Amino acid sequence: MAIDSIPHRARQHAALLGDQPAYHVRTEAGWQATSWRDFGAEISRAARALVALGLEAGGRVAMLGGNRPEWVIFHHGAMAAGGAGAGIYATLTPAEAAYVLRHAGARVFLVETAEAWQGVAALGEELPDLVRVVTMRGAGPVADPRVLTWEDFEALATEVPERAIEERIEALRDDDLASLIYTSGTTGRPKGVMLSHRNLLWTASALAAIVESKPGDCVLSYLPLSHIAEQMATLHIPAAVGTTVYFAQTLEKLPEHLREVQPHLFFGVPRVWEKFQAALAARLGQARGLKGRLLAWARRVATQVNHLRNRGVALPPGLALSYWLAGRLVFGKLKAALGFSRARALVTGAAPLAREVMEFFASLDLPIHEVYGQSEGSGPTSYNFPGRTRFGSVGRPLAGVEVRLAEDGEILVRGPNVFLGYFRDPEATSETLADGWLCSGDLGVFDADGFLHITGRKKEILITAGGKNLAPLAIEAAIKESPLVADAVLIGDRRKFVSALITLDGAAASRLVAEQGESGPPHESPRVRAAIEAAVEQVNRRLARFEQVKKFTLLPASFSIEGGELTPTMKVKRRVVAEKYAAEIEAMYAEP
Repeated sequence: MAIDSIPHRARQHAALLGDQPAYHVRTEAGWQATSWRDFGAEISRAARALVALGLEAGGRVAMLGGNRPEWVIFHHGAMAAGGAGAGIYATLTPAEAAYVLRHAGARVFLVETAEAWQGVAALGEELPDLVRVVTMRGAGPVADPRVLTWEDFEALATEVPERAIEERIEALRDDDLASLIYTSGTTGRPKGVMLSHRNLLWTASALAAIVESKPGDCVLSYLPLSHIAEQMATLHIPAAVGTTVYFAQTLEKLPEHLREVQPHLFFGVPRVWEKFQAALAARLGQARGLKGRLLAWARRVATQVNHLRNRGVALPPGLALSYWLAGRLVFGKLKAALGFSRARALVTGAAPLAREVMEFFASLDLPIHEVYGQSEGSGPTSYNFPGRTRFGSVGRPLAGVEVRLAEDGEILVRGPNVFLGYFRDPEATSETLADGWLCSGDLGVFDADGFLHITGRKKEILITAGGKNLAPLAIEAAIKESPLVADAVLIGDRRKFVSALITLDGAAASRLVAEQGESGPPHESPRVRAAIEAAVEQVNRRLARFEQVKKFTLLPASFSIEGGELTPTMKVKRRVVAEKYAAEIEAMYAEP
């Protein structure tokens, strides 16, 4: 008997939903829809074409590009053909992309642009498993006999009957490999996280139930598709329940697309929410007179309402009436202007989001629910459920997922979301999977009400010269609560004291410099430095003496993916930062 799977659900919804839209692409004429029936046909053609190119059950393909339908169709096609897709971040260098191609043993490689393949091909590295490269629509011709246009690729489908794909879907088993998620490589070479058909469907179904997703709901696809969070939102949940995807053109157009689409579900990494907050705070701060007083009243009402709702407490009649009025007078227009008028779930994850940012959005009646997990757990492990939310925590474990703490505080996870292991890396697998438990590498504590709090990463623990252990994550997050701070990285391993490298929020720092009538770059401004000193001192008052930040350096530029300090998922590469700013670090520890 065939198992239930993402490929099975995709075919099911193609038949059931027919002419209803499966996805939209933005063109000069507006958003152009493709129906579920046509989407199903596209997946079938991709699957049959891959079989024509020799993809066997268990084989792998790879995809490199932005948020495009071809990326999703190709991955779905691979799964339907009994294979698996490996996403490659578009920000990787050609050498890094070639490593993933070689390690995954990809037979067919989908690229968005001709340049992406030419960069890899120019390396002259051997890719023994690769037989064909496929370009997405509009990529233009490539003078390479291995390269097929999307149209030529689809034409290969005529060589394989539809029944062949039906048989491959029927032959799938729960523990068959369905997707390879390559880690972003914060501590070395990326590893291939093996996710099974059971992993993907169970997790997609669990998340869809939490946020009450249903056919007709829509999401905006804009984060890298190589990341498990975006794959869940763009590939697996839509296939599992029949939701509709809108493909964003660029990250810069995200605010515009949000207003046009008004998605029902929106996931943002902390940097997205922080940028939204900075822009909103500046605009709301301009409200004066009656308008300003009305806004302040509405925000007080929303803060009270969401405080009660987070605890599952019913609203008193008077507060309920005030909330209704605030919605009619303030929040309805505000949410529509932001693109959240239909949003049932606003979610954050991948890194900690400062409590003050969450409280800011709650005061605008836009409560954000923090999720915790990792690729090895198919995405989510715990979630701040509606009615059971605590700001500053990462919520409670999903139903069906067990979470416990090891003696050293490491978070251990067991459940149907836990991965099969690392591809072609039994040693790393044995280090991470122990008796069915996923050793997350994260440190945490449960509070008295069962909410999980992340305290740091085992590999990031700093041991001072005095032998004291400290976890930098919480301290860095506290420093980042200052609106002037974009990033903070603690230094102190084998050092006499703790110091920090700090990057500035460009807009906030520039405003402060302008207000003071100063000239020169913000990181050299005496007023900015004084404000950061005050913020650091405020954090220090909450810390043990050995944890306190004694010195800091303001860096001239923000961390970026292009600069090498951030992974494609916006996590700081501590090793790269330490190497790149070694001179600045040593200057803080130089004897006077």
